[in-house]
Amino acid sequence: MARVPEDVGCKNEICIKKDECKRQEIYKNKTAREVKSFGGNEEKGCGKFIPKNEGK
Repeated sequence: MARVPEDVGCKNEICIKKDECKRQEIYKNKTAREVKSFGGNEEKGCGKFIPKNEGK
């Protein structure tokens, strides 16, 4: 499976992990190169999740 670049944002507002995800953050602050919606839902996150605090 191909990796999704880290500068692709996510507009999925129902994902359980949206508040912890770097993809949601770059979508909201408009720094995403591209915006998609991944498969997260109210019960689980998607496989494209990136923690906000990664590298800190």
